[in-house]
Parts: sequence; structure tokens; C-alpha cells
Amino acid sequence: MPKREAKILVVDDDMDILNTARMYLKQQFTLVQIENNPENIPLHFERENYDVVLLDMNFRKGENDGEDGLKWLNRVLTIDPNAIVILITAYGEFDLAVKAIKAGATDFITKPWKNEKLYGTITSALELRKNKLEVDRLKSTQKTISGDIDQKYEHFLGESLPMQQVFSLINKVGPTDANVLILGENGTGKELAARALHRQSDRADKVFINVDLGSISETLFESELFGHAKGAFTDAKEDKPGRFELASGGTLFLDEIGNLSLPLQAKLLTVLQQRKVSRVGSNKQTEIDIRLIAATNMPLYEMVKEGTFRQDLLYRINTVELRMPSLAERKDDIELLAKHFISVFGKKYKKENLRIDTSTINKLKRYHWPGNIREFEHAIERAIILTDENKLSPNDFMLQTTPKSNSEDDDTLNITEMEKRLILKALDKHGGNVTRAAKELGLDRLALYRRLQKYGL
Repeated sequence: MPKREAKILVVDDDMDILNTARMYLKQQFTLVQIENNPENIPLHFERENYDVVLLDMNFRKGENDGEDGLKWLNRVLTIDPNAIVILITAYGEFDLAVKAIKAGATDFITKPWKNEKLYGTITSALELRKNKLEVDRLKSTQKTISGDIDQKYEHFLGESLPMQQVFSLINKVGPTDANVLILGENGTGKELAARALHRQSDRADKVFINVDLGSISETLFESELFGHAKGAFTDAKEDKPGRFELASGGTLFLDEIGNLSLPLQAKLLTVLQQRKVSRVGSNKQTEIDIRLIAATNMPLYEMVKEGTFRQDLLYRINTVELRMPSLAERKDDIELLAKHFISVFGKKYKKENLRIDTSTINKLKRYHWPGNIREFEHAIERAIILTDENKLSPNDFMLQTTPKSNSEDDDTLNITEMEKRLILKALDKHGGNVTRAAKELGLDRLALYRRLQKYGL
């Protein structure tokens, strides 16, 4: 019979008991360690996450009041509140055992024990340990998910040829565990594609954790992604799992991966290679099982040539590459998308009988939509809010369908509007290429990216 996956620590001052326990338990479980000096318990916990601790009640010669056992029980539970501790008691010390269970012990076993009884007690304790960890993980996962902005991801629409190619690739790749890199301009629906991949996978009933790497500062990167131990830094008041641990068993979506600095790229690569994480302030490693999906609007291949993005990390994250088309490339979907958003926002603003005519659709198709689906959605919502009619007309959409002359550009002296207009012109001139547009504007990529977010472009 194969050994059961479990890490057991046995603490007793009697070496005969320790050796007997080790000889039997190592046949049943993958890791069994023994210790005859309870002062070394903290050292053991620095090296391993134990599933079960077998702890003697008395360590001082001639003493049988159990105070030593209670002291070390409390110490173990302070180190790991989820620890499962089984007390080892002498026959007849039932009052002490009851006292210990009230203090936080899981169970007790009397010595000398029968091996079958010891095995049964430990396996029951392991099930309890598993349930406690799962409850904690679910609580942390729910807390993370509920903190994210509520967005609607269930509608992933498109009838155009570019979108049919996207759907076809998702159907092929989704059921696998292959790492996927999603490329595309801002607002093209990269997260929608990531969630569609997750729904197609065997992990669909597990968690989908989204991490916007563009919004995480370098100082918080490791804590957010890898977690931290209590006391690792000033505000670390409790142990906290990182996004990698929370996503284990499910899908981890790393959005805006092109924003990472080279040092952070190196740390991310190490975790992806080893499939293990160490929380900040701890040397213990935790194995992770994730399906990785990454996304960016940045030209990663150009960045590799420039030396600003690691080639080995690029190879690691793009087993399969998926490119999301811009809205300008899928104008056949304009009418479908318009009707969808009219339905959504019509209900939201209690204007459910709204229609849109052909002339309006044609106007929407003529516009270049530098902000893609995100800009299109906002335009529909704004039109619905402002219209007094039951039909959206071309006049409900104030879109710049032709380039303005220099004299028109000079009509406004509002700095924000001028900056926004210049950014749109640069993006339009360079076909949506953020790197080239940034160079034209005299900005670096990250500065332009922040302005795109600021203006909702």
C-alpha cells in the first residue's frame, strides 16, 4: 500500500518511544521526524509545515502534571494556528488530556499504544487538517475575489472572421494546461479571453485569480504574489497567502505583464520554473499548481531586443499565443456589440425599449475606436444616459470621424483635452502601437500607459 502524503513530527523525551514511533509511522507516511527536546520545536517549524504533531505531556523527570505539554501545545498553536496536535499521555491521565483538548489539542493517545489505534487517530486528524486548510483557503480566496471590481465577463461576443479565429483557438487550447500569452491593445477584451480559456479548462470549477501587475508597486510585488509571514514587515499582522497560493488548483491571470521591471521578471521566472513559492519572511516553500495566462498591450518581442524583457520569461509564458483584434479590425461586430450594450444599459437606466438605426451603426463603423471595446461600451452608455428619444441617432454620438485641422485644434486651450487629443493622434498615426506613439510624444511606455488609463482610452 502506498504511503500517505503527510508530514509528522513526534516530540517526546523518551528515545525508545521516538524510535518505535518512527519505525512504524515511516511505513505509513511520507515524512516522519522525531525530537526529544521540545526547545527545538520552533526550529522544526521553520523548516516544514507539519500536518500532525504528536506531543508528550511531560518532559521533566518526576513531573506528571502535564504543564510542560500544555506550554508546548500553546507554543505550537502560536506558531501555526492551524496545527493539528495529538497529545501523548500516560494511562490514567485522562483529566490532563481533557484539559489539553480544551486548550486546543485535537486528540490524545495513551502509551503504550496499539499501532492500529495510532494510525486511526492520525488519519482522522489529517482529514481535520485538510478541512481546516481548505476553509482558510476558501476564505482568503473569497476575500480576494470580493475585493475586485464587479465586472461582467459572461458575454464574449463576435461574428467577424478575426473573432471566429479567436474562438477557434480558445476551443483548442482551453482544455489543455498550456500557458497562454494574450496580446492586444487596451480595451480589446484580453481578460474576457482569459476567462473564456478558464471556462473551457478542467479547472473551470476552481478559482480564477486576476492580478493587474500594472497596479502593483515593486515594494508590494512579492507580498501580493507570494504572500507573507506574520511579522515579515511592519504591517504584517498575520500570515497571508499570495495570489499564487490562492490560485493553486485553478487559473492565475497576470495582466499587463509587460510592466514588470527586470528584477521582478527574474523573481516571477523562478517561481514559474520551480512551481514553488516562499512567503516573504519565511524560508518554507509551498508547492503550487496553476494554469498560467498572461496578457499585455506592450510589444514584448521588441522589448526582448531592447533588453527590457527577459527572453526566457517570454518563452515560459507563451506556449500558445493569442492575439485579440482591435475593434477597427472587427467592424463587422459593431452592430452586434451595439445591440448587446443597448440591452445591458437600457435595463440599467430603465430605457428598455431603445433601438438603434442603420445610419447610426454606419457612423459607429466609420469611427476608428482607439480605445476599442472599452471606449465603445462607454460611448453607448453615455448616449443612452443623454438621449430623450426611444432610438439612438447619429447625433447621440459625438465622435471625431475625420481629422481636425490645425485651426480646429487651436479652438481649445484646455490642457487635458489637448493632451488627450495628441495621444489619440499619435496612436492613430502609429496604428495603435504604444511604443512608437510614446516615442513620438516624448514619453516612455509606462507614462503613456498611465495616461491611457487616466483618460479611459
